[in-house]
Amino acid sequence: MPDYIGAIDQGTTSTRFIIFDRAGAIVASSQKEHQQIYPRPGWVEHDPDEIWCRTEEVIAAAMEQRALGPRDLAAIGITNQRETTVLWNRATGRPLYNALVWQDTRVADYIPELARAGGPDRFRAQTGLPLATYFSGLKIRWVLDHVAGARQQAEAGDVLFGTIDTFLLWHLTGGPQGGLHVTDSTNASRTQLMNLRTLDWDPELLIAFDIPRQVLPRIRSSSESYGVATLDAVKGVPVAGILGDQQAALAGQACFHAGEAKNTYGTGCFLLMNTGREIVQSKCGLLTTVAFQMKDQPATYALEGSVAITGALVQWIRDNFGLIGSSPEIETLARTVEDNGGVYFVPAFSGLYAPYWKHNARGIIAGLTRYTNKGHLARAALEATAFQTREVVEAMEQDAGVRVDILRADGGMVGNNLLMQFQADILDRTVVCPAVKETTALGAAYAAGLATGFFENLDDLRARWSVDRSWKPNMDAQRRERMYGFWKKAVTRSFDWLDSE
Repeated sequence: MPDYIGAIDQGTTSTRFIIFDRAGAIVASSQKEHQQIYPRPGWVEHDPDEIWCRTEEVIAAAMEQRALGPRDLAAIGITNQRETTVLWNRATGRPLYNALVWQDTRVADYIPELARAGGPDRFRAQTGLPLATYFSGLKIRWVLDHVAGARQQAEAGDVLFGTIDTFLLWHLTGGPQGGLHVTDSTNASRTQLMNLRTLDWDPELLIAFDIPRQVLPRIRSSSESYGVATLDAVKGVPVAGILGDQQAALAGQACFHAGEAKNTYGTGCFLLMNTGREIVQSKCGLLTTVAFQMKDQPATYALEGSVAITGALVQWIRDNFGLIGSSPEIETLARTVEDNGGVYFVPAFSGLYAPYWKHNARGIIAGLTRYTNKGHLARAALEATAFQTREVVEAMEQDAGVRVDILRADGGMVGNNLLMQFQADILDRTVVCPAVKETTALGAAYAAGLATGFFENLDDLRARWSVDRSWKPNMDAQRRERMYGFWKKAVTRSFDWLDSE
């Protein structure tokens, strides 16, 4: 049996290939960013060909770091930015249009049309999701409706749709020469086209969204051998795991028991709670989703609270305003002041996701005075992540009837000590960070390893999880609730912004 296992971690801003050993330690890693394309306000695109090129490059680079060959890898897992949507030509592999990123809001005009027959929760019973710009189904429809000839090609069977996992798997296993057109149930559950109970595409939903079934991939479990890679650096290696990035982080954090929860602090924030075999329909603005489906086992489900803009707010401050030179400098700038100076930053750049689901909200900065300086803005930007997380935690506890005593945290922002301490303070809960911080890639590696015998079982994986650092709450209760009250007031100011124009 080979000594290593690989994971493609294709995220919103970059692509990585990480190689783990049997202990779950990283032995090699390569990462490359890709371009963020903003053609109009609210539109966010990626170049799918650039993403595939970066994937090839990071796989080759990571393998070269340790002079590894295909025989050294037991399997490859894939984890990906989820709702981002690609349609491409079956014969050539050429995209019909740029990928529509999960943050993209151009499909907003479809929502009132679909909501007329049953309101924003019209499809929640089947999909666990409200009508929103977030999910893939409406993005598919937009491409079919707006790209010349796309719908005709799709109906003729010449077009394939995929979330990024599917696009990469197709290329990785041969592309036009026999590439596999497959996704897993976690990614399929984010399209708003899959029925949570049958784990298959729902005919009623396909009619409502006007999507031809022939463009859709086959839905498989999250942990099984789908086929083998044809790329030279990993030729012949089984591709054996697929998980959407947040479900992968849930697995990487070993949240295999009902009631266990994690929050990933990345471009956005994504808090998932394992609900076991039970499909819990949210009454508090959360999503119901597939957590994972390992091998031939029934699906495990989760409640999810999705926040669109968290780490992306730090990038915005860096790139659009130049207040910092690199993302880690946000903490240094925020520490130049003792508090937020009364400033609250609601980053509703793409509307508000959980628990509000207001696509016509827009970002605001409230509480500005002549006293305000850039340190206050930096601190308010960091605190926005923690406030939004508290809102999701409260909604999740109400829906699930379970208290989150300890929040498992991962993602790029966990290195920000000021943010993590404020998160513990505003939640009044302990926040912990695991020893292996690359939990998203690790979860994909776990899924591939379970399918191929590299890892034994879920108990084996659970035993590997350990805490590296923890933050305990240390804030006066009166101050905590006063700050949270101001945050709630600021959020309401962002509502229905577009309607007021």
